[in-house]
Amino acid sequence: MTSMSFNEQFDQHGAWRREFALRLKLLAEWMKDHDLLNAAVEERLHRLESQVRSDKVMVAFVAEFSRGKSELINAIFFAGYGRRIMPASAGRTTMCPTELGYDPDVPACLRLLPIRTRLQSQPLLEWRAVPEKWSRIDLDVNDPGQLAQALEKVAEVLHVSKQEAVALGFWNDEHPDDNPMMGADGLVEVPKWRHALINIAHPLLKQGLVILDTPGLNAIGAEPELTVSLIPQAHAVVFILAADTGVTKSDLAIWREHLITGGDEHISRLVVLNKIDTLWDSLSSAPQIQAQIDRQCATSADILGLPQSQVIAVSAQKGLVAKVNGDAALLQASCLPVLEAALADGVMGQRQKILRSAVAAGIVELRAEAGRALHIRRRDLAEQADELRGLRGKNTSVIKHMRARIEQEQTEFNNSGARIHAVRSIHLKLLRDIFSLLSTPTLKMELAELTHLLKQSGIKMGVGKAYGQTFSRLRESLQKARVTSAEIQDMLMASFRQLNSEFGFSLQAPEVPDLARFIDDLNLIERSHLQYLGVRNILKLSQPDFSERLVRALGTRLRVIYETALGEVELWNKSAAAQLDSQLRERRRYFARRLEAIERIQSAATGLDERIGELVSQETIVDDLDDKLTELTSHLAQIAPAFADKNKAAVDVTVPLGEAVQV
Repeated sequence: MTSMSFNEQFDQHGAWRREFALRLKLLAEWMKDHDLLNAAVEERLHRLESQVRSDKVMVAFVAEFSRGKSELINAIFFAGYGRRIMPASAGRTTMCPTELGYDPDVPACLRLLPIRTRLQSQPLLEWRAVPEKWSRIDLDVNDPGQLAQALEKVAEVLHVSKQEAVALGFWNDEHPDDNPMMGADGLVEVPKWRHALINIAHPLLKQGLVILDTPGLNAIGAEPELTVSLIPQAHAVVFILAADTGVTKSDLAIWREHLITGGDEHISRLVVLNKIDTLWDSLSSAPQIQAQIDRQCATSADILGLPQSQVIAVSAQKGLVAKVNGDAALLQASCLPVLEAALADGVMGQRQKILRSAVAAGIVELRAEAGRALHIRRRDLAEQADELRGLRGKNTSVIKHMRARIEQEQTEFNNSGARIHAVRSIHLKLLRDIFSLLSTPTLKMELAELTHLLKQSGIKMGVGKAYGQTFSRLRESLQKARVTSAEIQDMLMASFRQLNSEFGFSLQAPEVPDLARFIDDLNLIERSHLQYLGVRNILKLSQPDFSERLVRALGTRLRVIYETALGEVELWNKSAAAQLDSQLRERRRYFARRLEAIERIQSAATGLDERIGELVSQETIVDDLDDKLTELTSHLAQIAPAFADKNKAAVDVTVPLGEAVQV
């Protein structure tokens, strides 16, 4: 049995996501029909559905020019078209960062952002929201020729003056080796486009795959958002080298400055030694050729500080030809299946594991939220039945006394509203402190000093110190939010215990948000940004436009972290409030049902046994609902592991990132 390719495993991942989303929708409709859909449960259902439906897997391909990066993308993802789709001719091809994805609300098209938008301060994220500033070309996904011809636009260039090349970030007198060639006319060749977005309904892209194709060192370094935001968010980075040259000076610069940000993060990185066909020599034996490839892999791994298992030698060009022509022997010789297996088991395996874990936790919380409501119903029904059984054989005066006692209990419960309101008031006061710590104005205030320093003209002394102090304050802010959330949790648990004791509630404080992981995200951003503060970038930092883009890219990434953290705190609050609201509502219904039963008993002699029978029937209905809820949620929780087991059975050769890969 052959190993499952990345494409095949991604197909199964997409099938699981669709099945899960459908079953989750059916569960929501069932819960709504049976009055189990309070605000917290509805929010959890919505988040689970969004998490699964919108789950994206981004694979970033990073390389210096002429390493065969676009050809590798063609070979892995687009061989089914029977030809090259991404431009992959000799020399420089992809001149601007290119994202391939799918948005059903946007027609199939190529959108291109002009390079001169770099002269303005807005980050890429803001430009995405201004579609009229992009050049758009409609794509015919059923015509591979038209598709390939349209995508050649990403290779277009402009010829500008040296001054404009400096302003755009493509020329630096301090590093002449990195500068593009200057023509006899004194003009410098630069990319025509700053960023490209390709939206097509490719099967893999429809299922959530996002491919990021990046240009060479010069373009990467000039666009802070790539290394501060896009590349760090990729689930895998495939770094491509040429087999005949190994690790060059510019390759090493990309690796050290843009891909290694500190910490043991190699698990998300693969190094591909491409173009091994250039080493296929008819004058050398097969063992000699393999020994030469092995030496290049070992040398590259040593220079990059990686285990050799993470360096995979392939021929993208021969792999593409083999797939198009159905040549199994050539495909095997290209070693492309080895790389696909590494991507499948490493990227998809890890991604599925993370998603399954998050989904399983969400289902447990969902089951607990809905289960509490059923528990209260069952307990109230049992109490009413016991209460009514105690009235058998009693005279009218006893029944009247029972009614008076129920009305008194109802009055006392209604009067306790002030105490419950006080609990909520304290809770909300502490929550406002967290909301303030995680708010956008607070984030802007924390970034103010660094922003001011970066926007100053000339050489920026002390920017490293200001940068470190800024992130220290940001960490302190998140730590304060952690401490405050722990205080709220302690208060909630104490208050809920008291309310449970006094009123027979079954309140349970929801799990406190894990804000520690957002501190980890801050640390990752800090490390990914440090490259721009070194000696190499002193002159770049002296350019106001570059500094403006840098600080905006940083602010955008941090805002995402703060908004995500705030969203989790809001869900936590909503879950606690919804529990209280739900149980207050059920308790009011409980009093109403008890009074209704007494009235029916007073008006008819047969009403007592009839009402007891109804309560017993309703208890059976609640038990059936509980069984059905368990069945539905258990089936949801089992979908992902079953999917994983199916993959495991189908994969005979697995090559996880970080384990030995024989090439």
